[in-house]
Amino acid sequence: MSATRRQILSRASALGVGIAFTGALSELFAGTAAAHGPADTGYGPLVPDPDGLLDLPEGFRYRVLSREGDPLRSGEGPVPSNHDGMAAFAGGGGRTHLVRNHENRVTAKFQVPAVSGLTYDPAGKGGCTALTLDPRNRVLSERVAIAGTAVNCAGGRTPWGTWLTCEETEDRAGTNGYAKDHGFIFEVHPTEPHRTGAVPLTAMGRFQHEAIAIDPRNGTVYETEDAFLKPFGLFYRFRPNKPLGGVGSLRAGGRLQAMRVPGVPDLSTIQDPGAHFDGIEWVDVPDPLAVSTPTRLQDYGPAGITHAQKLEGCYWGGACVYFVSSFARSADGSAADHYGQIWRFDPARRRLTLVIVFGPDTDVQLPGESPDNICLAPGGGLMVCEDGNGAQHVFGVTRGGEVYALARGRQNIGTAQQPEWGEFAGVTFAPDGRTMYVNCYTPGTTFAVTGPWHR
Repeated sequence: MSATRRQILSRASALGVGIAFTGALSELFAGTAAAHGPADTGYGPLVPDPDGLLDLPEGFRYRVLSREGDPLRSGEGPVPSNHDGMAAFAGGGGRTHLVRNHENRVTAKFQVPAVSGLTYDPAGKGGCTALTLDPRNRVLSERVAIAGTAVNCAGGRTPWGTWLTCEETEDRAGTNGYAKDHGFIFEVHPTEPHRTGAVPLTAMGRFQHEAIAIDPRNGTVYETEDAFLKPFGLFYRFRPNKPLGGVGSLRAGGRLQAMRVPGVPDLSTIQDPGAHFDGIEWVDVPDPLAVSTPTRLQDYGPAGITHAQKLEGCYWGGACVYFVSSFARSADGSAADHYGQIWRFDPARRRLTLVIVFGPDTDVQLPGESPDNICLAPGGGLMVCEDGNGAQHVFGVTRGGEVYALARGRQNIGTAQQPEWGEFAGVTFAPDGRTMYVNCYTPGTTFAVTGPWHR
């Protein structure tokens, strides 16, 4: 890949919020519908929302689909707290099905209600809820899809139309009151959750899962591990025994492996976009269940294994898998500092490439901790959920490198002197590309955003 070292800077809004990065954005859209979309510029300044919830560019509007504490349409209890990862699935008659994670710890204000046949551990307060929307984004139903899990952060969709929800914890039975071990992936059906139940996919590993992406050609599942403090997480692949076998097929087990980049023990040391490494190796994880030792600390031989701080978003694009390192800090033990990286792994060539670097050696920084959840917009461009301090945004990034604010949270929490802002998460688009769905983490709120996406 031909990459430039020129820094591309852009002001994101009239308030001066900005982000800077280096790299070649067109790389992210290769082989996708976004590669040919018209979105080469932003949508203009944000307009303050008179209702104090969500600032959007002129011509855009939002609908609040669901807020924590409100009654679930199913009558099973209140809408749970801490809205996080999410995916949208096509339904009949123009309907859209959403599956939404709830990253609840034992301290969560509103837990995912326990439902018979859908509850893994009665002591777990996390899980997923599922919404069905009509073509005008009116909520037709809202119900529990899985309960009794813990710290459900992100995940990913399968080629057969289900959601894999990831537990971002390694708590064992007896810790924090849990009755069962946690740190697993669970499959969730968007409309028939009892088909998938609450069965941990143990062969896919027990660690601090963040997100997954599946190679639609051979069923390989790529997994990120969000380990905040050293020793940092690994990038994994899972080779299923029944690849692309449909609902429930991942229960048949498979082979979990960790990525080794020869000569690179820590990905944070790589700072030049376009830098690539051939001959990537995959090493079997000795004990995927981490019975006595976390997977990232296990013995991978004298050559060791490759770590990275804050491995988060993960998605499949074209013929490659992309994954995000949200940030790296030497103060935490990382070998170098950055405000975000996006990596590409090409399985056919066994090549790993650094595509994008966000800060910190730039004139304008993304406020906070840089990219978290990301997705490709159908009309062209990349959507990035900010995860940091201060006012929180959904940023758009065009193929040409312009960075702009698409949404700003105005949740009216805290005081005028000490405002509190909930991060955005779970950004995803309706199958027809006309609606962007996004969550505010706290207070848990799900928005449907419509407007001139193809302008």
